[in-house]
Amino acid sequence: MRVLYGIQGTGNGHLSRSHTLATYLSQQPIHVDYLISGRRNYGLFDMDVFGAYQSREGLSFVTENGALKRRKTLTSNNWRQFYNDVKALDVTQYDLVITDYEPVSAWAAKRAGVRSIGLGRQYAFWEPELYKTLSLWQRQMIKQFAPCSTPVGMHWLECGNAIPPVVREPDNGCKGGLAQRVIVYLPFEDPKVIINALYPIDDYEFSVFHPKLTRCSYGHIECFAPSRKQFSEQFSRASAVISNAGFETSCEALREGKSLIIKPLTGQFEQQKNAEILERKGLATVMKNVSCASIERALQERQSAYMQWPNVAKHLANWIADGAKESVRDLSKRLWGL
Repeated sequence: MRVLYGIQGTGNGHLSRSHTLATYLSQQPIHVDYLISGRRNYGLFDMDVFGAYQSREGLSFVTENGALKRRKTLTSNNWRQFYNDVKALDVTQYDLVITDYEPVSAWAAKRAGVRSIGLGRQYAFWEPELYKTLSLWQRQMIKQFAPCSTPVGMHWLECGNAIPPVVREPDNGCKGGLAQRVIVYLPFEDPKVIINALYPIDDYEFSVFHPKLTRCSYGHIECFAPSRKQFSEQFSRASAVISNAGFETSCEALREGKSLIIKPLTGQFEQQKNAEILERKGLATVMKNVSCASIERALQERQSAYMQWPNVAKHLANWIADGAKESVRDLSKRLWGL
């Protein structure tokens, strides 16, 4: 069985989830090729598990100071190159295409009539309960960006046919962490704004990860470039996580019982919806902006929630290797019942 696995590289959440699943897929008697788009190769790290992966320009979005810029996103993407890449990608050699919201592989599979599985958070919004909360434009976006023939969405709680999240196993199993240590991952915010907001809060120790930072420290603030190993080490020591409202980081925090404080990316509807759900369910504290006052207030109001999910990656790898014959509905029921 030959599988093409397309991964959206714009956010580290897609890569982290796919990294975890790829580890289990490598143990199966199938051949998997990986294709990553949406980010230049120099911005990628810890990629060995994907082997000799292919890369394409794909589609990405432009952010400035924690906000999505729609006009710049539309004008900065190379639509002609995207069309040519879709047209040139031969997926007929594969029995199955998996797309974690990766548009080149998704549209190539649709164009060639090859079965495709949409695997990831975005496909949970295809479920009626979540789909009805979207605007017309949002519905078009969620359906057309990376289409598939079999959606397998992921959600924190049972919701239609959505399955539990794929979450990487912690390298250092440490639930809770040190009360005054906080890990901060806000990749779409200005790092200067982050550090300036944290600096006066000197009764906490902060570990800040950001793609524009290198290893350095400012008193009680330690700065890191993105790294799976270092993030895992600092994550295990922290009692609270401050992040944007992406899916994967929130799942890691909830699985370890850490307080979750989120600042959704302005103008990005998926993150806005994630924040609404997490706040409504009492799973996270939401900040409207990155400021000293907002962070202090959130740290004072924070609550911790602990959620347990099975090893979804292991079961998904088995399901895929078996040809994904079991219906998504039955797969979902089975996973939530574990």
